Amino acid sequence: MHNHYNGLKTVLLFGGMWAVLLAIGGVLAAGSRSSAFLWIFAIIGIVSTAYGYWNSDKIAIRAMNAQPVSREQAPGMYRIVEELSAKAGKPMPRLYIAPTMSPNAFATGRNPQNAAVCCTEGILQLLNERELRGVLGHELMHVYNRDILTSSVSAAIAGVITSVAQFAFFFGGSRDRGGNPFAAILVALLAPFAAMIIQFAISRTREYDADQDGAQLTDDPLALASALRKLQMGTQQAPMNPENQKVVNASHMMIASPFRAGQLKSLFSTHPPMEKRIARLESMAGYGGNAPEPGAY
Repeated sequence: MHNHYNGLKTVLLFGGMWAVLLAIGGVLAAGSRSSAFLWIFAIIGIVSTAYGYWNSDKIAIRAMNAQPVSREQAPGMYRIVEELSAKAGKPMPRLYIAPTMSPNAFATGRNPQNAAVCCTEGILQLLNERELRGVLGHELMHVYNRDILTSSVSAAIAGVITSVAQFAFFFGGSRDRGGNPFAAILVALLAPFAAMIIQFAISRTREYDADQDGAQLTDDPLALASALRKLQMGTQQAPMNPENQKVVNASHMMIASPFRAGQLKSLFSTHPPMEKRIARLESMAGYGGNAPEPGAY
């Protein structure tokens, strides 16, 4: 069990998503007197989840225009990942570098045997080797914790909820069929919003888990804390393009939000606040949120 019970939180959040979906189904069934459409949308969601999960590594790598690298091309990155993979008793993942100066990293793949780790050119220039080791430990734990499956399922359920809510609005509120138009409107407005918030909450709990487990894998929580500090500044100075939908779709996999912070960042961000992540890591090291300056690590 993780110290912060994030595994339990994820299960409870998934339960909340399914509760929202069942509530929509009740409104739709009452209005249309048929639950067939709910099943249709559910099947569509399952199929899309399977496709996204099976091809997650290819989709994310293509989105970032990343290129595979060998030991000779990226010796430091290769050495760190090789060491951490061996320590965890897992296969060596494929390594990629994305041609952008925005500092970030992500891991993807449906299991350790089909995993890929990608760093941007920016993060390789920004971090020292110890900090990079902390980041790569975090990313490897996303693969080992099967977080790609978790994110794929949550995204698919959220998509189904949105689609069914829209359908319920048009077909579930007819008075002549015994439906309640006010309930249909309420569902259409609130259900997608609730699904989105729950989806983001699931993503944030998985980030906390990867921070904690990655720090345990590297035995160096302060290195990851220092890296997150640099990434917080670096992504604001060199953000990625929020109008590039492929990048937006892959952004939840990255260790730091690649876009400039907006006014509603805490509510709609797929990433926990950096300050909280850093405080947790410093607490792991016994500093209780009062760690020395990065140079003293």
